[in-house]
Amino acid sequence: MQKSYLMTLYEIAEADSRVQLLLADSGSGYENLFRQHLPERMFDFGIAEENMVAAAAGMASCGKIPFVYTAGAFLSYRSMEFIRDDVCLQKRNVKLIGMGTGLGWSTLGPTHHTTEELGILRAMPGLTVLSPSDPVRTAECVRLAYEIDGPVYIRIGMGGEPALYDEDDAPRKGENRVLREGKDAVVFATGTILPELLAAAETLAEAGTELQVVDVCTLNPFNEAAVREAAERFGTVFTVEEHSVSGGLGTAVAEVLAAKRTQAAFHKIGLDNAFAKGYGTQLEVRAQNGLDAAGIAGQIRRLMV
Repeated sequence: MQKSYLMTLYEIAEADSRVQLLLADSGSGYENLFRQHLPERMFDFGIAEENMVAAAAGMASCGKIPFVYTAGAFLSYRSMEFIRDDVCLQKRNVKLIGMGTGLGWSTLGPTHHTTEELGILRAMPGLTVLSPSDPVRTAECVRLAYEIDGPVYIRIGMGGEPALYDEDDAPRKGENRVLREGKDAVVFATGTILPELLAAAETLAEAGTELQVVDVCTLNPFNEAAVREAAERFGTVFTVEEHSVSGGLGTAVAEVLAAKRTQAAFHKIGLDNAFAKGYGTQLEVRAQNGLDAAGIAGQIRRLMV
């Protein structure tokens, strides 16, 4: 997803001199395209994320379109006051890209996990929040962010995520997309946890439980109508996210169901009032926290009873 982000941004930057790439000692190698061909539009602030966000707001006030790129935990937590006051409050045309969504920084532990940021960012007035599930959707989100005149946050993975979409079939404008048809319950999920959920759905199908899996890309603004319609159709609703169950996708869905007094069974799967435990690869840490395919399938199986 990092490659998809930077390659897409480079294509946009080639055609629009206003586009700037800002880093905080957070390169992945693909930014060398900027370093070699557009060096005057790449700025590395070192480990100074707050300064980077403030500078991006200043650039935007001068007509530039800065794309701020660094570890999601440091961008969303350490720089929050600057995102709030310098970017969102001022309605600056700044694009914020947090890499290592969820448990992506798996070997470095909870200090580097990005598992609470949606609870903060969804509350920011005027901030579009996008959570792509694969490299194809990442490219589409970057193009969408460029088209939006205002602040945007994109959370992306960094672990060689598999493609779930064909290049010609990527949903535009960040809309929801059904990835698997089912009849027994609907599961809304967001971000790079989707492959685990799809594998879990296949396991459950072998035992006779057919899940409809929906990829939710846009967390703010939120598609409330889609949630209401699915809840009324299926009667049983799940959310799955590599994030705290408080403040993220699960909370967004719960708000819709409660506001409309929807009569549906509802269950949230994610980190429940806890930081993630364990170290290792992202898959290993997911497994230790019940968020790999087997863990998700087991939780859904128990909750469907």
